[in-house]
Amino acid sequence: MTHSYDEFDEDFGLSGLTQKVRYPTLFPDETEALRLVERMAGYFDGANAGLLLEDVRLLLESPLPDEVIVTLWLAATRRYFDPVAHGLDGRAWLNRIADVCVARIRLDDPSFVLPAAPEPVGEHGVRAAVLEEIRGVSPALTKAAVTSLYAPALPDVVPALERAVAEVGADLAFRLFLRAMKAYFVPIGEARHSRFLLLGERLGYHEFVVDDGCLNVWDDLAD
Repeated sequence: MTHSYDEFDEDFGLSGLTQKVRYPTLFPDETEALRLVERMAGYFDGANAGLLLEDVRLLLESPLPDEVIVTLWLAATRRYFDPVAHGLDGRAWLNRIADVCVARIRLDDPSFVLPAAPEPVGEHGVRAAVLEEIRGVSPALTKAAVTSLYAPALPDVVPALERAVAEVGADLAFRLFLRAMKAYFVPIGEARHSRFLLLGERLGYHEFVVDDGCLNVWDDLAD
């Protein structure tokens, strides 16, 4: 299954939501966090609600343990909003997001009902390529997530991303991986940057979804 996302010139879906969870916008409670979800669901004239809902359902209906789902969220947001600290496990938080998305979709289509479970996107040989890139930066990403001066240590980022590739699919896993790389400002070389862009093309992304200016690219770094 292949989607075309090239009409969206910025990050979308769940990865787009995690992009907006940033200091100093720290949410005092779930209500404040859901206000951001509501705003994000309205992006692209409301089309983002469907994209966000699809991403969330892929995670909800996957076999991933709840702690892995939480780790994926925390890695992509640099732990700026921890649902567990607000009394929510990972799936409970995703269900809150899903409810907001359904409500937004029904503003335009009151008869909307949830379709069949979404299928993973971009599976034609892309999983192996995404997994290779994750493993290629594993030491640097793990170190950044453990030693960050601005967020508590998160040592299990790479295993969580690897499981997402296998159990959720290349598309969402790659976007969450990119967000983690940007959140922790992990350095990459020009060759890896080019491979990221090529993977984005294979998955149907606009180039700005892959590199929105937040990747830490070094022209003299070998990778």
